[in-house]
Amino acid sequence: MKKRLLQTKRVPRTLGPVWLRWVLFAAASGCMGLGAAVAVQWVVTGSLSIVWEWFMKWPAYLLLTAVGLGTVTAALGALLGRLWIAGALVGAVSLILSLVDYFKNAINGTPLSLADFGLAAQLGQVAGVAGELKPPVDFWMALVAVGICVGLLALTAPIIRISGRGRFAAFALAFSAAVGLCTPAGAARAAEGFGVDIVTRLDTTSSHDTYGLVLSLWRDAFLQAKESPEDYGEEYMAAVLDRIDEILLADAENEETPETAPNIIMVLSESFFDLTRLPDLTYERDPLENFHALEAESISGDFHSHYLGYGTGYIEMSMLYGVNSLDFGPGTNICFLEDDLYERFDSLTEQYTGGGDYRAELLHGYDDSLYNRTVTYPLLGFSNLLFSADIQQLGFDWQGGVYGGYYMKDSYFFAAMLDRMADINAAGQRAFLYGITMENHQPFDAEKFGYECQIGVESQTLSDEDMAIVRVMLEGITRADQALGQLTDALRNSPEPTIVVFFGDHRPNLFMTDGDTVYTKLGLCPENDTTEWTAEQICDLYSTDYLIWANDAALLNGRAGTRRDSSITAIGPQLLELTGQPISRYWALLDKVSKACLTNTELYFVDGKGEPSLSEEATNLPEQDRELLALRDAVIYDALYGQQYITAAMNEPAGT
Repeated sequence: MKKRLLQTKRVPRTLGPVWLRWVLFAAASGCMGLGAAVAVQWVVTGSLSIVWEWFMKWPAYLLLTAVGLGTVTAALGALLGRLWIAGALVGAVSLILSLVDYFKNAINGTPLSLADFGLAAQLGQVAGVAGELKPPVDFWMALVAVGICVGLLALTAPIIRISGRGRFAAFALAFSAAVGLCTPAGAARAAEGFGVDIVTRLDTTSSHDTYGLVLSLWRDAFLQAKESPEDYGEEYMAAVLDRIDEILLADAENEETPETAPNIIMVLSESFFDLTRLPDLTYERDPLENFHALEAESISGDFHSHYLGYGTGYIEMSMLYGVNSLDFGPGTNICFLEDDLYERFDSLTEQYTGGGDYRAELLHGYDDSLYNRTVTYPLLGFSNLLFSADIQQLGFDWQGGVYGGYYMKDSYFFAAMLDRMADINAAGQRAFLYGITMENHQPFDAEKFGYECQIGVESQTLSDEDMAIVRVMLEGITRADQALGQLTDALRNSPEPTIVVFFGDHRPNLFMTDGDTVYTKLGLCPENDTTEWTAEQICDLYSTDYLIWANDAALLNGRAGTRRDSSITAIGPQLLELTGQPISRYWALLDKVSKACLTNTELYFVDGKGEPSLSEEATNLPEQDRELLALRDAVIYDALYGQQYITAAMNEPAGT
């Protein structure tokens, strides 16, 4: 006879009446949500006193954050049967989120945005180019505080535990509430109840300062991308097309088509800018002697970026496709759109390759892991993509070594571009090459270039420790300048007509030893927080430098030595205008728009003359310029959100 062992399942101990445990369960979930909300802001702001000031100014924002995190805690607690485990999970995720925000701020001076989650799969690579990252002291203190909250939940488990059918009911209620907060209707109700504005679009820094990290990310998910034009429909868009043709054809008679089709070499030089514009720094000799000499032979000027310290991939997409961040919702990563969205308009590249005379290739001095380039660039008309490993397999003659500092040398990279141009020309085509350098990429560790600094620099303001960082920036930009000189010297001796477009994607957000940037220490802005900056300060620090040079001055149509401000969205139309390509309505319209508006972002607006304002509404634009902006918005809305009534026509020349 077999012995049967009777096993009894251990039932967690509960105390008190059911109704009281329900009340305490809800209260404990809310308190855990509040604790997690405070911990997040503690890490993000670096001070509990700042969190208190924020709460006193906008108490409803902290409370709504607590409600959101509390409902998630309650749902998980009911599902798992252990509220303390749920609290630990929510607390851990919240702290990780705050740490990511802290690191992003430390790397490039901008808070975490919803669009950044598009790069989550490449987090390791992003960290790899950012240098050593260490959590702040406040993180560990917040971790201890969250741990205490979790411990209290564990100690009080018998009086807050819900069992049996009550668990299912609690889960259903909490889960429904959490999901409801993530729907447009539920978000609208919650926003109305707590006085949260989910209509007005703010730049990321202002949004975080006002609403806090969690609520800012939540809010951005529900902001409208682009409003429909009034009276939008087929008839309306037909009238838009007619007006665009009227504007474009009025100037068509004055346009000249160059006889020569040149090679095009576009160089996005990582973190390049004219650092001699910085006050207080005295250099032993000109660190940009090549760039400054080339300006006399080039079209050059300020280059208005949309970013400071980061955002290279976003800059590429705006430049090659003619769109900007305001064309999409705040949580949209412009590098990770649906594939067909990149094909609504012909890209800048396709304006050259469409006739079959040009071959377009991308070269990048890093690997292929970031910004979805392996997907987007083929969609934008590039027939070949060459990353660091591919470039090293080209086998061209080179004696100077491949790496400088942590990344591929600009001089080696430019030699690769010349090699590819020669091969394309030998095959009977013109080259359209888009190159992205890496040698001057952050981190700016003192040891990056082996403590080498070719040019001496002095400061009356900065400490020795700060100057060690400045010297790394100086060395990187000097090397970029020297490589530019080598590139143009080689092209002077080439019989192939070639135009070089050289620009810095953004300034480095160069953090000093105490957390301030080189720009705050040199008095160019009051503090790191852009909400305290004037339009002029934003315009200055969000600008780099560019030039368009040709190995035959005739290719510049008499404009050599002239100054003209440009931008991410203006440089493409500027190049098309210069080379006289038979361009589409879309790019011809962008050319007109660029003369009215160089830059338009959540943060600032720069008109066609280079005058900055905090927004388009704050400008005194003439009516014809406002009309151009409205026409562009209608075209973008129709293509990306509407019925595409005139999208196909926008890819044809005016008048067809």
